[in-house]
Amino acid sequence: MTSVLRRLALATVCMGTGAVHALAEGGGDLVVFDWSGYEDPLLHPAYTTKYGAEPTFAFFGDEDEAFEKMRAGFKADIAHPCSQSVVKWREAGMLQPLDTSRIAGWKDLNPGIMAMKDLAVTADGKAWFMPFDWGNTSLLYRTDKVTADEAQSLRIFADPKYSGRVTIGDNVDDAYALASLVIGLKDWTKMTDEQFSQASAFLRDVHKNVRFYWTDDTDLNQAFTGNEVDLVWGWNETYVTLKGQGLPIAMNRDSKEGISTWVCGYVVMKDAPGKLDEAYDFLNAVNAPAVSDYLVKTFGYGHGNGAGMAAIDHKVLADRGFDNLDKFLDKTLFQQPVAPELKQRMVAEFEKIKAGY
Repeated sequence: MTSVLRRLALATVCMGTGAVHALAEGGGDLVVFDWSGYEDPLLHPAYTTKYGAEPTFAFFGDEDEAFEKMRAGFKADIAHPCSQSVVKWREAGMLQPLDTSRIAGWKDLNPGIMAMKDLAVTADGKAWFMPFDWGNTSLLYRTDKVTADEAQSLRIFADPKYSGRVTIGDNVDDAYALASLVIGLKDWTKMTDEQFSQASAFLRDVHKNVRFYWTDDTDLNQAFTGNEVDLVWGWNETYVTLKGQGLPIAMNRDSKEGISTWVCGYVVMKDAPGKLDEAYDFLNAVNAPAVSDYLVKTFGYGHGNGAGMAAIDHKVLADRGFDNLDKFLDKTLFQQPVAPELKQRMVAEFEKIKAGY
C-alpha cells in the first residue's frame, strides 16, 4: 500500500478475461493475491530464505474487485481478504479449510480476533482465515490547515469549508463505515433502511468536497505532500509514512463519533494451482513473531500474532495505539461481514454517489 516499500512484483490485467497475472523478479511458484505493498520481503523473510526467491504477487485494489476476478478464472494459491469479505468468499466456495496443525503459532493468534464470530473459525470448528494485520480507518488531517478542535468530529468531511480538499478511499466498506459512525451506528450489521438512507445522504454531502477517491497510498501520499488535500479518511500506514517524512499530519483516533477497525488475513484458495507445502510455508513466514515489530513500526498495523505483539516495546505500541486492545476496540465500528443483500445495496449506492447521483 505504500510507495516507500520495495516492489518486487508487477501486476498486469489481461484484456478480455479480467484475470490478473503477476510477474515478479525471481518469482517462485506460489501465487499470492494481495494488496500492493505486502510484497515487502521483510513481511515473509523465512519463506524467501527457504526458497531463495520471492512468491509471485498479483494485486487488487479492493476485495470486490478481487472476488470478481477470481470468479472470472484467475487462480491464486493465497489471498489476503479482510473481515467483511471472508464469509462471502467462503460461501462462494473459493476457500479451502486450513490445516492448523501446519501453522506454527496458530495458538498464539490474537484471542480477541479469533473469538470474532464466523471469521477465522466457523461453528463446525473448521478454520478458514489466519488473521495477519489489523488497524483503523480514521481521520487524518494537515495540522497546518486544520486545528485539533476542528478535527474532533467526522462531520468535518462534509463541511463546505473543505470543498475540494477531502479524499476518502474508493472502498465501499470504509465509506459506509465513515457514514455509519456519523449517524451513530456502531454495529452496521443492524443497519435499517432509514439508517442506510441517512448514511448515503451523508456520503453525498462528502462527495461535494471530495477532490478524488484514493485507491492506494502512492496517490494518497502524493496528494498530501503536494498540498492537494487537507482531510483524509485513511489507514494507519498513511499516517506512519507521512509522519516519518516530517509532514504536518495528525491522526485522530478519538473523534467524537469514533473510528473504524478492520482485520485482514490470509486464506488458501480452493483451487490453488501451486504446491500446498509452499502455501503453508508462506503462512508460517508471515505469522512469525519476528514480523510483528516490522509490521507495527513500518506499516503502523497490529500483527495477528499475539506473542509477537507482546514482545514489542510498550512505548512503540502506545504510540501506534495498540497498547490496550480493549481501549482500541472501544468507540469503534468493527468492519464485520454484513448480509449480502445489504452489501450489494452499499456497492450499488456508492457507485451512484461517486458518479454524482
